[in-house]
Amino acid sequence: MKVSKYLVLALLGVMVAALALVGCSSGSSSKSASASASSASASASASSASASASSAAAGDIKLIANGKLTIATSPDYPPFENLENGQYVGLDIEIAKAVAKELGLEPEFKTLQFDAIIPAIAAGGQADIGISGFSVDPERAKEIDFTKSYYIDDQAVAVMKDSPVTDANADAELNKEGVIIAVQSGTTGEAYVQENYPKATAQAYGNSTDAFAAMQSGQANAVCTNKAVVEAMLADAYKDAKVVKSIATGEEYAIVVSKDNAALTAAINEALTKLTSDGTIDKLVNQYM
Repeated sequence: MKVSKYLVLALLGVMVAALALVGCSSGSSSKSASASASSASASASASSASASASSAAAGDIKLIANGKLTIATSPDYPPFENLENGQYVGLDIEIAKAVAKELGLEPEFKTLQFDAIIPAIAAGGQADIGISGFSVDPERAKEIDFTKSYYIDDQAVAVMKDSPVTDANADAELNKEGVIIAVQSGTTGEAYVQENYPKATAQAYGNSTDAFAAMQSGQANAVCTNKAVVEAMLADAYKDAKVVKSIATGEEYAIVVSKDNAALTAAINEALTKLTSDGTIDKLVNQYM
């Protein structure tokens, strides 16, 4: 039949068109599936990377015990730290508790003698941080890292009220041979006496309570330590003593952390910034000072 030639051509055209449509559809689906798979893979990778980053960040903070912030302190330095009925109390104690709460950790306090805290933190194994009225100091900073400061204090010298040392003659009378000035070992008070009263003897004690007791019992002529501590001691157990000299040293108090625990230092700094901005630290300072 003559129509068969045209019929064949028509059928071939239809088949080519159909194949083209099938090819187009197949390519589009493949491309879409590939894009979806790629997107899913990228999302999974991003999620995995984020999880890894979070895990790494959490792992950077080293703790003595999981879920706890172990805090070394010398509880004989009111109003910063003291023991009352077996309980740790004071400004430093409350600040440490607030920091631990911000970090989602349980605070656990450990008593160490003041001059043993920085070596313990530097060596590791005994405590995560130290808070005990530590003034930021370049020499100390060689061993440990300091966080942001949370309080500023000065130095003061106290004597018994019946002492011949007065406000007017303090510098001359204290800088004499035979004069004993009680200080707490390893403190800036000890350094101040050694530098400013070189003729006197800076008699070091393990804690400030023993230093004041030595003065009251006549074993020392004076005590030199941070002003807030002197004022607290005189207002409580040593009302028979008086302040004869205040020195505006502007010492910044900070928490001490191991140099190997930079992530913990950073986390504490964030916590201190928040506690400062929301008024928590000011409230505590007003409560204890």
